[in-house]
Parts: sequence; C-alpha cells; structure tokens
Amino acid sequence: MDKRIFIGKPGKEFKFQYIKYEKGGGRATITFNRPGVYNAINYGILREMNVALKDAGWDDAVGVLVLTGAGDKSFCTGADLNEQEEFLKRPRDYWKWMGEFIEVHERLRNLGKPSIARLNGIVVGGGNEFNMSCDLAVAADDIYIRQVGTSHGSVALAGATQFLPLIVGDRRAREILLLNEQIPAAKALEWGLVNYVVPRDQLDEAVDLLVKKLLNKLPEKTRYTLQQLNFWRNLGWHSTIGHGRDWLSIHNTSPETWEGVNAFREKRKPNYAKIRARWADDNAPEWLSGKMPEIKKDSRAKAPSRKAAKKKSKK
Repeated sequence: MDKRIFIGKPGKEFKFQYIKYEKGGGRATITFNRPGVYNAINYGILREMNVALKDAGWDDAVGVLVLTGAGDKSFCTGADLNEQEEFLKRPRDYWKWMGEFIEVHERLRNLGKPSIARLNGIVVGGGNEFNMSCDLAVAADDIYIRQVGTSHGSVALAGATQFLPLIVGDRRAREILLLNEQIPAAKALEWGLVNYVVPRDQLDEAVDLLVKKLLNKLPEKTRYTLQQLNFWRNLGWHSTIGHGRDWLSIHNTSPETWEGVNAFREKRKPNYAKIRARWADDNAPEWLSGKMPEIKKDSRAKAPSRKAAKKKSKK
C-alpha cells in the first residue's frame, strides 16, 4: 500500500470558497469565511469543512485544530436562513443538508486531536453547537452566546439539547434553550460554556498559548483520552440525532417554521400571539393553510357489508 494515501496535503492546495484552511506550527485553522452574513452556515461551508476536517485528522504534522470566524463581529450564527427558506418548499432536501451538518460534527468531535473554538464574535444557534463540539473554547470578553430555536421556528437538537445539560447542568440548559436570552462572555465562563475569557486584543495570544500547551502532550494518549471523554456526548448524540434529523425535515413545512423564516426575511419578530391563537382556537395549527385537508370518500370503494362478506365466504 502506498504510504502517501493516509497523509494530509498542504493547505494551499485546497481551493475553498466558504472557509479558510491554514496549517503550520503544529496546528490547523478552519475559519468560517462568510463575514457578510455573520458567518452563517450554508451547504458550501459544510461540504468544505468535511474535506478540511478529514485532512486535518490524517495530517500527522497537525496536533491541534482551531475553529474560528472571519472578521470580529461573529464566530458563527448558525444556519443561513436565506438558504433554509428553500427547504420550506423541499423538506426532503433539508434532510440531505442535515446529513452534511451531522457529518461535520462527527468529524470534529472524533478528530483524534484536541480542538479549540476561538470565539471572536457572537455565537448564535448552530454556532454554539460548533463551539460545544470543540474540546476547549477561548472567548473575547465582548461576545455573547445565544440559542434561538424556540424563538425562530426550529429545535436546537444538533448538539445543544444533547450537550448543554452535560456542560452547564440541567436547569441552566433549560434556561438557555427555553428563554433564548443572550449569555455574555463572563456568564458563559461562570457556567462552563467557555474555558477562558480575555480582552479582545489578547485573543490570539491566549489561543497561541493554549495550542502550545496542547502540543506539549503525547498524541496517542491525547487521542484516547478524547475517545473516553466523548462517551456521554456520543451516547446522547447517537441516541437522538437520527430521529431529530427526520423530525426537523418533516416539520420544516409547519406554520411555525414558515413564520420564523418569514419574520427573519422581513426583519421583524415572529408573531407568537397569532400562532398561539390558532392553537387555542383549534384553527388547524399544524397546517399552513389554516385548514385541514378533507379526506374525500369514494363511493365506488365502499367496504362490503357483513352479510355480503358472509355470503361470499360460503361460496
């Protein structure tokens, strides 16, 4: 077998459009590179990250992965709702998109090398799920973290519902996921959502120091330590993520999801009162049209009477 199969390639060989991928000094750095939309995740980012993470895992010169966002406004703000709007009409394609999202997290969590989330800006929705899929996190002191699923028509089931109870405890996880309020960096540190908070101008210095510390450890022992540490996360994730993928795909056609996406596009808050009124009035809240489709009866397909069925059985 050619030994060159299981090695990484120089970072310059990858012509990525949606991420930056750099290697050197024992580290690989992946940067969400869509600052114009607050580094929101689209299919392009997922596709390219899967390639980069496989390369980083195979490259024995890489000992640590750093994940960050371009610019200074956002680390990552979760799924790009402009792209998600298309999935309102084609939920079966959302199921495919979700498969790519799951694969990225599987590769990141099972990289065999420690990963650091460099939180250079706001961390929202699926962005926090990327933060939690990393092993350690360093945050600038002016950022905040926020989950938004129940506010915006989704469920944060691709990491947040599984990992938050493990990281911050059950009560705090419920507060984060049910209230959807901003968690400032200092509070995130207190709750254990991040490991370090530093002034923004010291963020790179703090990440560099952490990389150095991690590189001064034995790689095989580090890899297996990570394998053992991932037990509870993998248990929760693998027990729920397949079901969640299907549930989100099916419910992508629900009035709540449409309202959340339309509110984002129209730059307004979702009309929670209208949605709740439909529930209270029994106004077909599960159906976008507000009216449950009728099941038409076909007179030609009547079931045989008991007498006719008995007569037929005697023959």
